[in-house]
Amino acid sequence: MTKSTKPEEPTPAMEKSQSPPASAAAPTTQTSTADPKAALATRMARFKALQTQKETGRRATEAELRAAEDRPQRLAQLSKLQAANEKASYKLLKADDPDFERKRNWDYTVEESESWDKRQTKKTRNRDNVAFADFRGEANKVYKRQVKQMGAKDLEEYAREKAERLQRQVRMGLIRLVEENGEVFTVDSEGRVNTPVEELYGHDHKPSKEAVDKLVEDLEKGERARLKARAARGINDDDGGDVTYINQKNKQFNEKLGRFYNRYTTEIRESFERGTAI
Repeated sequence: MTKSTKPEEPTPAMEKSQSPPASAAAPTTQTSTADPKAALATRMARFKALQTQKETGRRATEAELRAAEDRPQRLAQLSKLQAANEKASYKLLKADDPDFERKRNWDYTVEESESWDKRQTKKTRNRDNVAFADFRGEANKVYKRQVKQMGAKDLEEYAREKAERLQRQVRMGLIRLVEENGEVFTVDSEGRVNTPVEELYGHDHKPSKEAVDKLVEDLEKGERARLKARAARGINDDDGGDVTYINQKNKQFNEKLGRFYNRYTTEIRESFERGTAI
């Protein structure tokens, strides 16, 4: 026969280990009651910090915007002050030393002095040539200005096309390829060096997109300059209506007549336009 075992009765030590201590339960109750206030205070402090950060960032952005807007004016004023300072210094030095110009020229070479004189002569000639003389001279000035604005890229493209044309004419037998002292060049029948021969235009040349865009840009730039000059003279091409004048003076005279007499002649002009005038 087997013996029935009795369940063990809990000893005082086991009861002490299983039951939670009273000291541990008390802080939990206090923390749960204090947590909402602490969390609210933390959130308010964080909100105020974010507001302060936002205001600081806004002020910094406004300061940068004002600085960016005022930068061109400040640079212009600084450049003007620097130019005035250099001019005043030059006048003071020239007043203190009568030989200031001669001594200053000691620092320049003969080539630099000749180049400077040439630039000054050219500037004076261009300044005196601003008045309109004839259409040929005006076209020549525009041509020179456009050639000056071509840039290095156009010159490189021109050199490449010239080299290709010379190679093609050498293959065709129009010019001869000569090598002399290690240098290779072309010679035509007239003895000209590296000069392409005139050919019949075959209408097969197609300009690049960059060249077309540059031509369109130059034409639009010229048109804008023309309209700007006409607007500066008080000429407006967008008035609309019929053109009843032959030049600007005639237009102004017609407008003056219209201000005084349109109220009397409106009915007569309308009758003429309808064909019912007597």
